[in-house]
Amino acid sequence: MTRRRKIILLTTTIACAGLALGAARARDVPKVATGFIADTLCSETFVSGLDPQRNLTETTDAMPGAGLLTWAMDVQVDRTRKDVTVTLFGIGRSHAVYREGLGCTLEHGQGIADVAPPPDDKQPALLPEIAGPGLVPPQSEDLSAALDRAFAEPAQPPYRRTRAIVVMKAGRIIAERYADGVGPETPLLGFSMTKSVMSALTGILVRQGKLKLDGPAPIAAWQNPDDPRHAITVDQLLRHTAGIALGSSLQASLGSALEPVNTMKFAEDDMATFAERAPFATAPGTAWNYHDGNFLILAHLIRNAAGGKPADALRFARRELFAPLGMNHVTLQLDGAGTIEGSSEMLASARDWARFGQLYLNDGIAGGKRILPEGWVNYSATATPNAWVGIGAGFWTNQGDSFGANFRVEHGWPRDAFFAKGTIGQYTIIIPSERLVIVRLGRSPNAPPEADGVFDLVRDIVATTREKGKLAGAN
Repeated sequence: MTRRRKIILLTTTIACAGLALGAARARDVPKVATGFIADTLCSETFVSGLDPQRNLTETTDAMPGAGLLTWAMDVQVDRTRKDVTVTLFGIGRSHAVYREGLGCTLEHGQGIADVAPPPDDKQPALLPEIAGPGLVPPQSEDLSAALDRAFAEPAQPPYRRTRAIVVMKAGRIIAERYADGVGPETPLLGFSMTKSVMSALTGILVRQGKLKLDGPAPIAAWQNPDDPRHAITVDQLLRHTAGIALGSSLQASLGSALEPVNTMKFAEDDMATFAERAPFATAPGTAWNYHDGNFLILAHLIRNAAGGKPADALRFARRELFAPLGMNHVTLQLDGAGTIEGSSEMLASARDWARFGQLYLNDGIAGGKRILPEGWVNYSATATPNAWVGIGAGFWTNQGDSFGANFRVEHGWPRDAFFAKGTIGQYTIIIPSERLVIVRLGRSPNAPPEADGVFDLVRDIVATTREKGKLAGAN
């Protein structure tokens, strides 16, 4: 396709969006597209240490239709200033800025909140060590073959582009492997796996008596009893049944740039306030609709309950969750207002994601100390009515009779499995009946569902560890 034809196609795409959805939302498309690229490249260049050109290629290849816009983008990575600027023919410009200890934040011209990252207070880990200092090779030939299959690329796209796999049995790593440029300490974006971490932080605040699952959520903008949003609960936010009208966050594609939830994420400084001002689509508790606004609002609640300041929320997360689990390679990124971007902006090493999964395998206990409230793990994995993909409270789940749960069980997943899931191929999978935690990170399309190879990976790992039974750390 010639450059002239590409320009015509790009212009037509935006014009059609304007006709279908209104000029205001069409104007947001370039900002959303450039914002996603700028934010992802900034995070994984300056936090993860990945090559930006390779990362750009792998990320956009995993998102259907993205090539219609990304070919026209000008991407500037400034390693001296540690920022990334992306423009699209002058009709969209996004600027992401890296700050030590805070990761990257999109800056929209109004400045960003000044935040001092909390110091490391050297709090000892409570969770027993999951591996020694060196890389843990697969503890059997069958495990090695399973990882070979997971990292193998098909002859034709869609490609898997697996970056990291960690397999833990009974609290010890029994296999791990990493792509070139990635290692056991490399923080990687979890995207929507961040929601599961926000769910855990919510649980800790419930245990401390600072938040309640039922009753009106303590959002200042909703306190008027005549406001229908006054009835929204924390449980409904966790389960995506709050009814707030922001579109959907289920897909990562060119079409998703048209959703108002992505205007919130890539064109607004204060994401939570944007979400809290949104109107209703449905009455609270009556319908299920997965979107990131629910967890931006939860992040705002967590910040307020932790003390109100950005640093208070970061300190709370480190003291109450990351340090007890020994999660030492975590970055929680913020929006421009200084609130944790709780829908998709946490980076952590694959081993740290595995430690997080182990907390749930241990029923919320680390080193004999209860971190999550009693019953919280079961609550998190209990299916939400009408959530066809199979989702609980901050986690995806195979419990219940949803289409998604049954589909995964038919493809070899145990019925008791539940998991944190991030777009384009991020998973932390907990299987209590098998004492397994499986972490997989990469850049794979969301569809078809077998594109990332995770169905095969889970089936292989479960079969292999069942057969061997006496792998190191499994008895």
